[in-house]
This record gives sequence, structure tokens and C-alpha cells, in this order.
Amino acid sequence: MSDRQSQGRARARGYTAVNLSHEVREGRGQAPVRGSGVGVTGPRPTFQHPGAEGRATSHRDAAGRGATGSPSGSGSGSGNGNDNGNGAAAGPSRGAMRGRRPVADTLRTRALDAPSKHGTTGQPLRLQANYFKLMKHIEWTLYQYRVDFAPTCDSIRLMQGLISQHKKTFGGYLFDGTQLFMVNKLRSEQLSLECRHERTGEVYQIKIVHTGTVDMTNETGIQVLNLILRRAMGGLNLQLVGRNLFDAAAKIAIREYQIELWPGYVTSIRQHEQDILVCCEIAHKTMRMQSCYDVLRDCQRHDRNYKDAFTRSILGVVVLTGYNNKTYTIHDVSFDTTPSSTFETKNGKISFVDYYQQKYNIRIRDPNQPMLLSRAKKRDLRAGGNELMALVPELCQMTGLTEQMRSDFRMMRAMSDHTRLNPDRRIERLETFNRRLQTTPESTEVFKVWQMELDKRLIELPGRILPVETIFFSTTAPGVAAGDNADWTMHFRNQPMFATIRLDHWYLIVPNRVQREANDFMGCLMQAARGMRFEIRQCEFVTIPDDNPGTYVRMLDNLVNKDPQLIMCVVTNQKADRYTAIKKKCCVDRAVPTQVICQRTITPKGGNVRTLMSVATKVVIQMNCKLGGVPWKVKIPLSGLMTVGFDVCHDTNDKSKSFGAMVATFDFDNRCAPKFFSTVSQHGHGEEICNYLPLNMVKALNEYRKEYNALPKRIFFYRDGVGEGQLHYVYEHEVKAMVDKLNEIYKSAGAGQSVMLTFFIVNKRINTRFFDRRQNPKPGTVVDDVVTLPERTDFYIVSQSVRQGTVSPTAYNVIYDTSGLQVDHLQMLSYKQCHLYYNWSGTTRVPAVCQYAHKLSFLVGQFIHQAPSNLLEKKLYFL
Repeated sequence: MSDRQSQGRARARGYTAVNLSHEVREGRGQAPVRGSGVGVTGPRPTFQHPGAEGRATSHRDAAGRGATGSPSGSGSGSGNGNDNGNGAAAGPSRGAMRGRRPVADTLRTRALDAPSKHGTTGQPLRLQANYFKLMKHIEWTLYQYRVDFAPTCDSIRLMQGLISQHKKTFGGYLFDGTQLFMVNKLRSEQLSLECRHERTGEVYQIKIVHTGTVDMTNETGIQVLNLILRRAMGGLNLQLVGRNLFDAAAKIAIREYQIELWPGYVTSIRQHEQDILVCCEIAHKTMRMQSCYDVLRDCQRHDRNYKDAFTRSILGVVVLTGYNNKTYTIHDVSFDTTPSSTFETKNGKISFVDYYQQKYNIRIRDPNQPMLLSRAKKRDLRAGGNELMALVPELCQMTGLTEQMRSDFRMMRAMSDHTRLNPDRRIERLETFNRRLQTTPESTEVFKVWQMELDKRLIELPGRILPVETIFFSTTAPGVAAGDNADWTMHFRNQPMFATIRLDHWYLIVPNRVQREANDFMGCLMQAARGMRFEIRQCEFVTIPDDNPGTYVRMLDNLVNKDPQLIMCVVTNQKADRYTAIKKKCCVDRAVPTQVICQRTITPKGGNVRTLMSVATKVVIQMNCKLGGVPWKVKIPLSGLMTVGFDVCHDTNDKSKSFGAMVATFDFDNRCAPKFFSTVSQHGHGEEICNYLPLNMVKALNEYRKEYNALPKRIFFYRDGVGEGQLHYVYEHEVKAMVDKLNEIYKSAGAGQSVMLTFFIVNKRINTRFFDRRQNPKPGTVVDDVVTLPERTDFYIVSQSVRQGTVSPTAYNVIYDTSGLQVDHLQMLSYKQCHLYYNWSGTTRVPAVCQYAHKLSFLVGQFIHQAPSNLLEKKLYFL
């Protein structure tokens, strides 16, 4: 790719690879860190955010968010919402500041006089969780100060070093890069101090302003405890990568695949039901044994057009820069810029080579390598940072895995041997971590100074196992038990499906070279359908000469005019462009359900066609669902129920767009099969979901009323994809807007009461783990005490059985409830919903409507990039 092409591509992405000497000035003290123009990762452009002067560290949140700090210097713990509400530190109370931004109250969704949130249904049992109890902690008040540096400084290590020069003045203190917490009050409300950089001799002025006090019983006090824990962990010689700490010394090398696994820990402190608990989860960081420069050299050796090859290899990759232990996402490559390029500073021009030599004592070996460009995070932009930063390839270590690596089964298996820890190994690692904290001199000194004591044992707590669900395949048969592992796959061999739609008119599109495999598979398909009482007529075979996307589209154009019930397409591989073409044609242009099957899937193992029966069974179930049928049911002891799931997926082609999918299930009574409704809304950048959610709920209510001539008696709404920091917004905007609209509809329909709505926030990305006698808990395990939060009606459900590793529970947070049901009923109904995802004859981690919503939003955001036809909204066409 020519340099002119490189510049053109950069301009198309919203920035230009220009002469750095016009873009960069000397940075804020110890440099290459965040922000830059098209320059180095520390020096800032000549323009800056209004008001950035004097708030060098305002991009770091107050106590608990200084994630860029070094492990030994009070950088925050995971009390930053990273745990999405289960184990992360609670947000500060009103009036607390995060940088210069006020922090809202923690959302309390449970009234102080609310009835008990602890259920009683099920068999009691004793569990352990990956939490340690804080036995003793400081009870005095801390004094809180705001710290600013002049000249401004972006390196938290430098700031901590400068602050430590006055530790005799401060006494016991904590510093997170923005805020200073001290046991002793300073002699005045404002204090100015002077200190000198030990290596460069540069003089800094430190302005310290008293901002308030921290009562260790409130939420900001909890965040201070996170800082203390993080400082104690500094004694373990862990390395900060992103927001979490990893043990580089204990790295596991998988040399066969040129990768390393860095074991680490995600920790957080939070006030739970009765005690302050420390959540600790085992994490792993995948590091590749090559720098970006190594990738560049490989491309130069093996590709004639190495610039294109290198750009393709590096775009979207997350890299780690060892000199500041930070991660960056690569957005472009500038072949016009090299480490030999110069930029303006207050002391004149300097090259990147000299800059790194002077600031970090790092010698760049190749002064002619291109520079990598990374777009700054929104948080840094808000804090006055600049859009781009430049990185030197040889200083950037590759992290994560490529798609090619992920598709390598042997490599993923080799990794899982180390990352998928069974409960007993996980417990052993957690106990080892605790033991290191309790015995390492630097860590014990921190605990001693701050008068903290950590329990040496994992927390024990009560749990319950809900009754095993019965799966019904018809209204007349007694049903079968889901079993201890919640898997009823074997029962399909001699059971009908609950409701089927006769399939008379359908087509099979198959490339010429796959005809034999397709014929064999169709035999298995017809046999499986007969066993499940699903009437399918023989399909019409349509052969095509090749597997190009255009060939499929032309054939689909001919077939959709014949108004088929379903079209099955056999494809030779999993290329996304072909799948996109098929789905766009039949989901957007014309409303025809499609079933796409890969050649590899229908190729019998060892030539034995019988091995295809399990695949054929699953395909038959999918086909029936796409026509409007229902494979099975569970008993829902409520009539007039509508269950709704919602999820969002970003558009992969246009990052400014996202698609919100809502899927509703109508359960009028236990005798009839449930009905379905789905809709997709496109959201532009900055548009609020609450503008669309009430309107989509109105559509679902209208469909319910058309179907049953009545409004639902109760609505369960499961909202997925909500982080801890979004709870307040979802409650204030989405829930209230929906409730107002629903009440308006019920009132106009003459209903005697307001809508009976229960709104759940569902969260599966949590760090909480449970252990039952050092084993995984069984599906149906419920926990609603000890590790739950006093300000919420929340609970955990373990709904799946896993064969490898430790099972992950799902957190449910009831933020609105007018159903009049007991918490027992909410827990059991939520668990029942995990049995109704028809793509898998077992339980899912989240309620089926959530999984359906995710599946639909993923299809639209990843492949078809526009809302599907309304004619498909009553079918599960997206399975």
C-alpha cells in the first residue's frame, strides 16, 4: 500500500497522518502515557480540552478508580463497577466526586421495610463462595484532599514518587492519582508543596485542597478499603495490566503456540448483607510471545505487499506497552511516521528515539519502523486527552488471540487445561492467594498499619436446590424429568414435539460437490422427524454449480417467488459473506425462514451415517421452531403471562449504530403452546433505548391482545447487557417510561388495576463463584443471602451443569416489582425460563427470552445490519 493510500485510509477513519512537528508538545511530566496527537503516547498536542489546565489527573476517578496506578501504590481494586454489580465496590454517596464529575447515589431498589427476600422452596445446603470476610477494619474518619500538579503529570508512578517525598508531613496516607486520604488533618485547608524529579531535576508544585471527610462506614469508605487492599497486593510483586493484577513471574508458557498465560486476580471489597466481603476471582491474561515488530518482520519476509499484510494483522489488536503497563487497541498504522520523526516540545524538537531514551532509558533498535495509531478512550477524551496516540511496534507486546488462533482446536484445548480450573483447583489457588497476603511482609505491614484483618477461610453461606423441572412433550403425556444435569437430549428419541407445523413445501439448495453428503443427511433428517412426530414431505433438491454468495442469492431470488415455507442451504464453509447474503435476502428482502448448514456438520464421522442422527435431531427442532412450532414446555403455574427479553448488539460495519432486540413469549395457559413475538430497533449513537422500548412493548401487547383478546395479567421483563454504572439510568428512564406507557394502555382498556410488572436486570458477567463440597453446585442452586446486597432484591441461580472448569452463576436484580408474588416464585419462574431455549435441549445461563434476544440482536448487528421483515416477527426465525 502506498503512503498516499495510507493517508487516504487514515482520513477516511476520521484523522490524518500529518507531520508530527505541528501536532505535539512536551507532555505532562513523565510522558508516554495516555493521550497524544498523532504522536507519542504521552506528549500532548498543542490544543487541549477546555479547562484541562490544572486537572492533570481528572481522567482518573476518585477512590477506587485509579486503575493506572502501580500495584504498590494504592491503585484501585476492582471497585470500579468492573464486576457489574456483584462484588464490585458500591458507588460513592451523593456529593462524592469522581475526578470533577459528581457521582450519583447507589441505586436502592429495595425498601427498608420490604418483606424478606430469602426464599424457602427447595432443599437447603451449605455452600462456599470465592469471598473472604473482612474481620476487622479501620473505624476512624479519614481526611480527603484533592491533589493537582504543576506542570501537569500523567504518570501515576511519578505522582506517587513526588507525593512520597512529603510522607513525613502526611503521616499515614493513601493516594490514587487524584485524591489523597490521610489519617491526620493537615494544618490548613489548602497547602502548596514543592518537590523535585529525582532523575531529571524538574521542579513540581503540588497543590493540596481539603475536600471533605470519609466516614469508613459509608460507600466512599468502602472504596478506600479497596485502595488499601490493592496496596497490600502490591507486596506480591504483581503487574498491573489494564485494571487487574497479574503474576508475570508465574507465567505459563505454551511454546508450541507462541503464547503465555499470566495468572492474576480480580479483587473487590463491598458491603454485603451482614459483612464487608472481599471477592477474589482467578483471571488469566493471554500474551503472545511476539511484539508488533516481530509481526512486521514476518510480513516483510513473507508478503510482497507487506504494508497491507501488516495492517490487516495489527488492526483491532490490543497491545501492552511494558514501560507503563498499559493496554491500547490499534486502530491504524502510519507508514509516514517513524521513531526518527520529530515533534515540538517546550525545549525544542525531539525525535521519538531520543524521547524514549531520555524518559525511559529505552533504546529503539529500528528507527525506520512505522508507528501504530491508537484512538484514545472516551474517558480520556472527556478529561482533556487527544484523539490519537502513537506507539512504537517494538515496544508493544501482542495480547489476546486472533480468530485463526481461536479456531485452532488443539491450541484452545491446551489453553483450557490451564484456564478452566475445576472447583478444587480454584479453591486451592484462592487459598494460596490469601496465604500470600497474610504472610508476605510488605502486605502484612499494610494490613497492620490500617488495622485490617482478613479471614483465612472462604465464606460459607446457605443455598437451596430448586426441584427438578418436568419437561412436557405433549398435553396428554406425563412428561420427563430434566435430571440432575438438566439435560433431556436422550428423551427426544422416543418423544414427540409439543406442537409441530406440517412442512409440505420447502427447498434444499446444495452445491454440486456436496450432493452426496446432503442426500445422506436428508435420510437422517426424515428419520429423526418421524421419531418426533414432525410431518415433513420430501424437499425439492436444487443444485448450484459453485458456492459463491451471488449464486446463492440468484437461486434464492427464483425460489422465494414460489412462496416456500422454508429454504435450507448447504454451504461449504463458514464464510461470513455467504451467510450474510443468504440471511439478508430471506430476512429483509423476503420473509422466508432459512436453515443454513455447513458441509462439515453433515459429513459423517468415519463414514458412518448414523453419527449424523444427533445433528439431524437438532436441525429438525430448529426447523419446527422457525415454522412456528414448539418442541417442549415446562409447567408455568400462572396464566396470562408475558415474558420479555431484551439485549443490544453493536453494528460491526458502523460503530455509531447498534440494534436492540426484544423477544416476547406469550403463555396464556398451560394447555396451549406459547406464542412468540420479536422486534428489532436501530439506535444511533447517543440515542436512548428508552425512546424505543415502550413502543416495542406496545407492539407486543397489541399482538397479545390480537391472539387472546385480552391483555396479559403479568409481565416479566428480563433486561440483559446492563453494567453496574447503568442501573440508575435504566431504572429512571427505561423502567419508568415503560411503566407509564403500560399503565396508560391498561387504563384505556378498562383494566381495574395497573400493570403487574416485574423488571429483572440479568447479569452473567460476574466474578462470584459457588462451591458445593469443593465441587460445582447442581443446576437449580439458588443463593439469596450473605453475598447478596442489602439495598437490592437480588439472588443468584446456577442453572447449568458444566463438564470442565467452574460453573458460573447468573445474578438477578429485581429493580421493579408490582407482581404481588413472593421471591420464591420469582426465583422458580426465572429458573423455569432457563429450560425454554429451543436451540439446546438443556438449560441456559440466562432465561430463554434473553438468549433469544441476544441471538436476534447478534444476527442483525453482525450480519444483516438492518431490521428484519415484520412478517417474521411471530416466528423464531433467528435460531
